[in-house]
Amino acid sequence: MPTVAMVTSAFDELATSTAYKKGMPGLRVTFTPHPITGRTTEESNEYLKGKDPITGNPMLEEIIAGLRDKLAEKDKHAGTIEREERPRFLPSDTADNLQQMFHDKLWTDGLPIILPTEEKVKAMLKGTSHAPDEVVGEMRPSGPHEAWKFTVEMVAVNAVMAGARPEYLPVLLAIASTGQTSLVSSTSSFARMAVINGPIRDQIQMNSSIGALGPFNQANSAIGRAWTLISKNLGGSGMPGSTYLGSTGNPLNYGNMTFPEAEENLPEGWEPLHVQKGFKKDESVVSIFSGWSFNTIAWFSPLPQQDVIKNWLTHFFSFGTGSATIIVDPIVAVELKNNGFATKQQFADYLIEKSANPGWLYWSTHEEEYKKAKEDVEPFASYLKLGETAEVPVSRYVKRPPRGAPAGTPPRNPIEVLAVGGGTNTYWSGGDFSHVGSVSIDKWR
Repeated sequence: MPTVAMVTSAFDELATSTAYKKGMPGLRVTFTPHPITGRTTEESNEYLKGKDPITGNPMLEEIIAGLRDKLAEKDKHAGTIEREERPRFLPSDTADNLQQMFHDKLWTDGLPIILPTEEKVKAMLKGTSHAPDEVVGEMRPSGPHEAWKFTVEMVAVNAVMAGARPEYLPVLLAIASTGQTSLVSSTSSFARMAVINGPIRDQIQMNSSIGALGPFNQANSAIGRAWTLISKNLGGSGMPGSTYLGSTGNPLNYGNMTFPEAEENLPEGWEPLHVQKGFKKDESVVSIFSGWSFNTIAWFSPLPQQDVIKNWLTHFFSFGTGSATIIVDPIVAVELKNNGFATKQQFADYLIEKSANPGWLYWSTHEEEYKKAKEDVEPFASYLKLGETAEVPVSRYVKRPPRGAPAGTPPRNPIEVLAVGGGTNTYWSGGDFSHVGSVSIDKWR
């Protein structure tokens, strides 16, 4: 059946390359002006009456012709074109020339790397009992792109490049096995986070104390950086304009917020994250989170901490906010425990129940409810009587199954609580990150 895809002109290269990689070089595409976000119906109609900014042809004529013209034999071709095999070794050259080659081919994160010589990669592979040619998994920048498979040795190469030590390799193999790229190809500039729990935190001397989220610890930093290199070199991510479309980019991509939870300083009854996710306390686990932004809050108030955090959640806004992760210093965790929250989940449930919605956001995203409020339908009429800018007592954080999950899937917890820090002040951080999944590190030792 003849079909015409409509794509904004900013994604000309992406649409063309994706169609080619899917084995459909003749895919019929009409391009619209960019952007279309926030444009009125009238403005969109003007786009349709105008010209395709890529071809210069009238848009409506292109669409009609694409739907009318019969399919040629070439139009029926489909099937992913496999990635070309890369040579295992590069030609010999000077260290400076090789460094420049890695930069020119976008195999780095823009910073110098440790050149992955055969000797260094062999040493890195001693960090795991798994065979170098074992397939770890596959990764892609986003749904439309093809997935690339990769082996233990390929992960080890990128671990060397990032400055990792062999004992970090099981953590990196676990992260890679999830198939989660740290460089999601979305215009909204996603970031990722990796939280490590269990005995391996101490075994590889990760830092969960003072400066845990900063550039002060080799394991925290190298693991986070290696995830970026794995995403670029093994997952096909990170080509601006093609496999990376973040409009502004995200500074959190540099280290991917990689840190261990301060399990030893959790108050009694507060379980570490991996135990909350169904693992045993003596297991080593990495958990992946996805989001956009994070704020560090330094605020002294006569209000109890739970109310400060609840009020911040009410007014915190980012695109599609329906999830949040709160990182509290261990002394804040103790304070919350003393305030009556016997477990992390009790505190998360309090935030879910008590946080509200800023009026400007609620009414602008609930048009039907706004009409009902104007018609004096309750409870919306009472909400509106508070004032159009007042807090509406409806939480954005709702327990529901993950999007697209099969029927019967348990609801996902929309708010996660972690403890990290050195206890030097009653600080905490928060952002729109949501839990993607948790996997064992031990299986990769």
